[in-house]
Amino acid sequence: MPMLRNLAILSVAALSLTLAACSANPSTSAGAGSDSVCPTGTLTMGVEPYEDPANLIPAYQALGKGLGDILGCTVDIQVSDSYVAEILAMQNGKLDIGQFGPLGFVFANQQAGATALVSFADANGQVSSYTAGIWVPKGSPITTLADLKGHTLALSESGSTSGDAVPRAALINAGIEQDVNVQYAGGHVQALQALVNGKTDAAEINSQTLVSAQAENQFDPSSFTQIWKSDPILNDPIAAGPNLSAAAVAKIKEALLSLPGNTVAAIGQYLDFTPGQKAMVAVTNQQYQPLFDLAKSLNLTSADL
Repeated sequence: MPMLRNLAILSVAALSLTLAACSANPSTSAGAGSDSVCPTGTLTMGVEPYEDPANLIPAYQALGKGLGDILGCTVDIQVSDSYVAEILAMQNGKLDIGQFGPLGFVFANQQAGATALVSFADANGQVSSYTAGIWVPKGSPITTLADLKGHTLALSESGSTSGDAVPRAALINAGIEQDVNVQYAGGHVQALQALVNGKTDAAEINSQTLVSAQAENQFDPSSFTQIWKSDPILNDPIAAGPNLSAAAVAKIKEALLSLPGNTVAAIGQYLDFTPGQKAMVAVTNQQYQPLFDLAKSLNLTSADL
């Protein structure tokens, strides 16, 4: 099953795919000069481990090659072994740009100086989004959040945006957090499987996991009921690290915005979006302010990721 939004991947320090651009004359490419995007000939892009690297590496091939072709240099895509590892890699100057989960970006900004540049566009050219959700078996006496009192709820894992922070905030707002037996399943797919296999009374299932699980016939929505759905959560931003010059950042952002939609079609299968003509749309740090506010209200730190 492809959708492992918060999978902890062991023994994968940095699986990388190096994609060489087709630049006949690097000395005149966009990557050359005093404001070089990739002075060593390589631009390093990190990707959060929201899925098995064996699936992510090929999914990001078109994006990496397309970006490299425009910039005139090699794009080295590295899938970090954890969310914290990606933040530390940018903090230590090992990544030029990185794709972070919405909540992960909060800490990448605060600790590594990451600046949001773009996110994935939907078919209408707007920032794509997804939702958190809580599901129960069809016919369950649980029909509202308040009914979860005294019952078990499977969340994905601590620090997940849609699998922990957002639904937990909903429980707090409903005044029942202390009355619900929250169990961390280890990931979005594991939470879904706990519900399907009758191991829990309710489970978080975000819209991304829902799409992929249905595609693989692992979940039949007609046998379950969604009792809660969050407001839309903006999809992952791609952010620039603090060591790039302003000119380099501008070139990278322009290149990302010029990528056609087909370069991210494979990624969309995991992040629940269908691109249109353009792959990306510009975003700012401010657009992710609700996640900054959420992290503060729950007293979250990068240790919770």
